[in-house]
Amino acid sequence: MNAEDSSLLRRAGSEALRAYGIVRSLAVYYGQPWKAHRRRALYRELIAPGSLCFDIGAHAGNRVQCWLELGARVVAVEPQPDFVRLLRLLYGRKRSVTVRDCAIGDRAGRRSMQISRATPTVSTFSSSWIDEVQRDPRFATIRWDERVEVEVETLDGLIAVHGEPVFCKIDVEGLEAEVLAGLSRPLHALSFEYIPIAIDRAHACIDRLEQLGRYEYRPSLVETMRWATPGWLDPAAVKGWLGALPLSAGSGDVYARRRSE
Repeated sequence: MNAEDSSLLRRAGSEALRAYGIVRSLAVYYGQPWKAHRRRALYRELIAPGSLCFDIGAHAGNRVQCWLELGARVVAVEPQPDFVRLLRLLYGRKRSVTVRDCAIGDRAGRRSMQISRATPTVSTFSSSWIDEVQRDPRFATIRWDERVEVEVETLDGLIAVHGEPVFCKIDVEGLEAEVLAGLSRPLHALSFEYIPIAIDRAHACIDRLEQLGRYEYRPSLVETMRWATPGWLDPAAVKGWLGALPLSAGSGDVYARRRSE
């Protein structure tokens, strides 16, 4: 086999891996239609018709779909080129959706993203987060095998262009607190991802939110679309709940809403 043939095979293998990753994400996020009702019920507590919502780390866009069903307007932010194209294919013609091909961080600029082609849902900007999560056996075989330079904006910058959201989902694989560092005002409601093996990052999100305002919190286990606690918790209680999670527990999201002053 000559060098040209080897190059073609490598390219074909790379494209096959990328296609597998996209199909895998579609199966994970759209392949469980029985969760759609629970998803709408959970978000209906936070989102009213006409609300503006930000989906930071929109990926395949299943939250976009849910929020549209609730009558919301959505700004879907996604830095991975393959998923920007997918979001535009699925939602680009909808007047209530704006797709932004950028990342959100603590400052505007450009940044190198580490992409896992086979498991693109864990693509990240954070090498330290990769080191942390690979201590979990479920992450041990994942490979981040591609890099791409992307534009980075801040939440403040996004708000300046699109307005202040009623709800903001933040799922950016380890840099949720950094996203919140680019926000200078309290929002009505939002969510951020947690992973037990890197739980200090979730605690940092709570600390940042408490600097901005007074919040109450409620966790939900990964993609169950069910509340994990019977009611809303204060900052100390939700930190205690997160700290008590075994390392073997799956990831999830913490929802936060502003308390009445």
